[in-house]
Amino acid sequence: MAVPDVTVVVAVHNTMPYLTACLDSLVGQSLGPGRLEVVAVDDGSTDGGGELLDEYAARHPGLFTVVHQADSGGPAGPANRGMQLARGRYVLFLGADDRLGEEALERLVTAADAWGSDVVVPKQAGVNGRPVPQGIFHADAESVDFTDSPLAWALADTKLFRLDLLRRHRLRRDERLKVLSDQPFTLEACLRAARVSVLASYDCCVPVPREDRGDPNERAGVLDRLRGITALQQVAAELAGPGDELDAIRVRGFGWDVPGLLQEGFLLLAADMQERVCVEVARLIERFGAREVYRRLPVAERVRLELACAVRPEALRHQIRYEAAHGDPPVVVDGRRRYAGYPAFRDARLGLPDALFLLPEEDSGAAVAQAAPRLDLARQLWRGLVPEQLRRGLRRHPAWRRLADSVNGGRG
Repeated sequence: MAVPDVTVVVAVHNTMPYLTACLDSLVGQSLGPGRLEVVAVDDGSTDGGGELLDEYAARHPGLFTVVHQADSGGPAGPANRGMQLARGRYVLFLGADDRLGEEALERLVTAADAWGSDVVVPKQAGVNGRPVPQGIFHADAESVDFTDSPLAWALADTKLFRLDLLRRHRLRRDERLKVLSDQPFTLEACLRAARVSVLASYDCCVPVPREDRGDPNERAGVLDRLRGITALQQVAAELAGPGDELDAIRVRGFGWDVPGLLQEGFLLLAADMQERVCVEVARLIERFGAREVYRRLPVAERVRLELACAVRPEALRHQIRYEAAHGDPPVVVDGRRRYAGYPAFRDARLGLPDALFLLPEEDSGAAVAQAAPRLDLARQLWRGLVPEQLRRGLRRHPAWRRLADSVNGGRG
């Protein structure tokens, strides 16, 4: 039996009615007959999805391999099972509620063969308000890494992987992780790859937002998310090169992933859970050297991290409420230094160091001082989420020039 060019692995668990569009997009691929196989693993669906998979396999013999198994409790198990059965030179993991552009697989395989890529990042086009990081898709790129691109912000597993790379390094998802298991898996693959490429010239994948909040990442508990974040940082600690490469991944984790759990949702947790979250965050900070990248984080995020690290949930609640009510704090000027005047600043009961609140010294002026706590991460998000073409267009707009001049001297 001929080896297909690519195996698409689809883990299915209660994704109707979105599953139909996903399967139709696979049937309609421009990749020639025999070059594609689909391994669909039904992970205990109760909504008719398993039966639909069997129907498609019967209607398209030779294209679909369908496996039925009991509910494993998360996407890692069925993804691993599908990868185990894959025969293609490449494998792509596709969410059962997402769909592919008609030429996606043909273009991805052609690019990977031409460039000698181990991993190809396909352009994703979010619809109906579903956000998708876009900064990495400003142009096709034969080779990118974590130091010259926003790759750290694009760690979902909807990528083309060379199957030999995955098997040679025995890469598998950690099935103990109920959510975010794809991110440490993808990170390890990218760090071990000889070449990671980007195909930005075609909308390969369309992630579809679900009205039923069926996405397990959206429904996950805070401790499950912390376990996934921990696994990601562990891979970085073991495999990323020291310096810029490791820092790029730590900035993503401690400037976005962890602080995101210390916002309004934290206030809804029971008191004992708030304390436990603080303890777990403290372990993360100490274990993975978060303070080494504090200089690249906004003041607000640093303060929330340190209040959690000190296991002061009451002060953390106050900080979260203050940010929601007031936004940026007043600036406290002490000699030649300027600080973000959050309530925790110089609170003797908390004992947080002044340096935690220090605003960037290279910026000056009242407007800049107000914006400074969030400028560093905002710039990273700007570059990570907005395509370069759009950034260039916005910079030419007169309103953008006025904003840039008032905030940071025109440095977009």
